[in-house]
Amino acid sequence: MKLTKDEKKEDSKKLSETLRGSPFIYFTAYKGLKFQELASLRSKLKSHRCSYKIVKNSQLAHALKQAGIEGVDAKLLDGPNAVLLARGDDPVGPAKVLAQFAKEFPALKIKAGFVDAQWLAPADCERLSKLGTKQELVGRVACVLYSTLSQSAAVLAAPIRDFALVLKALEEKKKSAQAAA
Repeated sequence: MKLTKDEKKEDSKKLSETLRGSPFIYFTAYKGLKFQELASLRSKLKSHRCSYKIVKNSQLAHALKQAGIEGVDAKLLDGPNAVLLARGDDPVGPAKVLAQFAKEFPALKIKAGFVDAQWLAPADCERLSKLGTKQELVGRVACVLYSTLSQSAAVLAAPIRDFALVLKALEEKKKSAQAAA
């Protein structure tokens, strides 16, 4: 069914609002993927609070312009495109899902990413996917902080502990000397 010009403008406006509200966006080429494979990808992305939409290039170009996203590479708008739109705050989880899915189905190609108002090349998106998720990184930091504090506490307690052991050894030595005498 053909859309009227007004309907296209309205769709472009909705997409631009969604782009503006997304903390990060990934652009992919999906040509060669079957419907079931795309549905599988969408279901994997739901747990990361992301949606995956197939978008016409002209509509995407207008929406990016309306959203105020500058620096769009012309190669990005070549061929069929799909956009991963996020509502969450962790760009690593969806990047991991895309990278794993691209390994399983080579027809999916990550074209670019837009994270924290910066454009990422496909290689940068791949590197981002190799990082830990936000929860994993926070856990690692907490572990490092805890181990640092516990080691510091052990180091600070060592002189007191050693002094107590020396006193105990002296006491035992005096008792054994008194028992021998």
